[in-house]
Amino acid sequence: MCKNKIMGLFVTGTMIGTMIGTMMLGGCGTKANQGAQVNQGTQANESVQENTRPSSSVDSSMNAAEIEINTSDMFSGRDKEVGYDETESVSVQLSDDGSVCESDAVLVEGDTVTITDEGTYVLSGTLTDGMVVVAAEDTDKVQLVLDGVSISNSESAALFVLSADKVFVTTAASSENTMENGGDYTVIEDANIDAAVFSKSDLTFNGEGKLTVTAKAGHGIVSKDDLVFTCGTYEVTSADHGISGKDSVRIANGSYKIVSGKDGIQAKNADDAEKGFVYIADGTFEIISKQDGISAGSWLQIEDGDYAVATGAGSAAAKNHNTQERMPADWEAKAATAEEDSVSIKGIKAGTQMVLKAGTYTLDAEDDALHSNGTITVSGGTYTLSSGDDGIHADANVLISGGSLDIAQSYEGVEGLGIDITGGDISILALDDGINAAGGNDSSGFEGPGPGGDQFAATEGAYICISGGTLYINASGDGIDSNGDLTVSGGKTYLAGPVNDGNGSLDYNGTAVITGGIFAASGSSGMAQNFGGSSTQGVMMVSLDYRQEAGTQISLTDSAGTELLSWTAEKEYSSVMVSCPEIKQGETYTLTAGTAEESVAMDSLVYGNSSQMGGKPGRRGGRKDDGRNMITKL
Repeated sequence: MCKNKIMGLFVTGTMIGTMIGTMMLGGCGTKANQGAQVNQGTQANESVQENTRPSSSVDSSMNAAEIEINTSDMFSGRDKEVGYDETESVSVQLSDDGSVCESDAVLVEGDTVTITDEGTYVLSGTLTDGMVVVAAEDTDKVQLVLDGVSISNSESAALFVLSADKVFVTTAASSENTMENGGDYTVIEDANIDAAVFSKSDLTFNGEGKLTVTAKAGHGIVSKDDLVFTCGTYEVTSADHGISGKDSVRIANGSYKIVSGKDGIQAKNADDAEKGFVYIADGTFEIISKQDGISAGSWLQIEDGDYAVATGAGSAAAKNHNTQERMPADWEAKAATAEEDSVSIKGIKAGTQMVLKAGTYTLDAEDDALHSNGTITVSGGTYTLSSGDDGIHADANVLISGGSLDIAQSYEGVEGLGIDITGGDISILALDDGINAAGGNDSSGFEGPGPGGDQFAATEGAYICISGGTLYINASGDGIDSNGDLTVSGGKTYLAGPVNDGNGSLDYNGTAVITGGIFAASGSSGMAQNFGGSSTQGVMMVSLDYRQEAGTQISLTDSAGTELLSWTAEKEYSSVMVSCPEIKQGETYTLTAGTAEESVAMDSLVYGNSSQMGGKPGRRGGRKDDGRNMITKL
């Protein structure tokens, strides 16, 4: 068996559970539709009782509940078996113009060696311009043991699986093996071969040795069915995709270094939307790709592993998000076409659903670091994300229930139609909004409503719900921006908002309610919004006479002088918002912010709003002799 065991498999079946639900905003809860296979909260480790095949798309109204994808049948026992009986195996010695094998099941024609029958074949030696072909019956299982093999082919694949039920490629312990394409491909048996290793059947790689694959043209390793890796060491360099499985890519463990001209790892089935998935239980991955690092046409789930992924020119090649110019009348159609036609350069991408349970991720992506055309669920792991666009983007909903996430560079930190944060330790640095509930395609966060649109109208289904976790947000745009509603019921949120008056710490188009947790924000005051009157926990928003410097301390004390909350502002600010369970109606508090000190009498649970600014309306800005900017009251 493979020495490295699979981690984290605890759900029965082979396919994704259906996951449709509707967000009930009052309690930030979920209501799963009948038949949905959803595990939430403390039930996350319970097995799904039934399983259905994944749908081809995810409706934008879906709630990002914690979804369990059935994975127990991902790998067979033989997928993980690296042993073989040498006495029962067929020895094949490869040599230019002189390959030798005594079995009638092996045909040698020049430098083409063809295996025609089920069994285990031990290959060694070199073909400098040749090919190994598997042409067995569709019911045959064939194991190829690579023990010091080097195969190059100038005009086709080094290994070509024409027919078999399944082929197992096993690298012998401590062996070094190479397969290479020289830059051209010739059609063989009506097969449009386009990879250094090309299979029309299910293909499994395992072993305790190393395989290096080089494709000067085309892809590295391709299976037109399922492509499985259970252990071993692999280095793949390719002009196009590195590793590609049409129906699926399934990885139990192993070590992978991939340099590719397109996607690093890809699974995409344009003919069957229920296939084309990527499942990774564990492993170590170093991926440098000109397009997506890991891409699944349908769902993607990762249980554990270490991932270092760099795509395109990295986060330094950020998009131009200039929204100042007026958009043309047909902006929506042009945006959709541009999105469809554009090259995808994302870190990790899923077509319908992404589930990340554990692992260590260092992603530097020219486009989104984590992207799903449907939903994203993060329940554990350690993430360092640098993105030229969004750190995390889902066209539908995002759920973060655990893990440590550092979005070190992004245009927008987290974007989705609905965003649930129930746990985790999250740090966000964003050039625009820190958290944005907008939904739609990857352009939705910065293209706005378009000409004639109402930028203040709520988007149906849009919400942000924070009920747990710890968040540190440093945003040059809005700190938290919901095109719908905002609910904070728990957790700790610290927000360094914008310094310009065109944005605010909070921005919402529906309602905003705080019922629990700690919320501490500092930022500009020109567009500041407070939580609404339906809040059941005390919250105060106070404007300051002078802008305060970055690095100054902000603290809140009660009438007895007891400090309730204290933090350091990362940027200069002119408005402060504070909410914590100790703030009570009828009490008086002192807010100290840098050199400013304000006495706040909580006549109601909500103090200060966008028009009254902490109960001091009408005071106009100007410039004092000390040169500090005063704040314009709107």
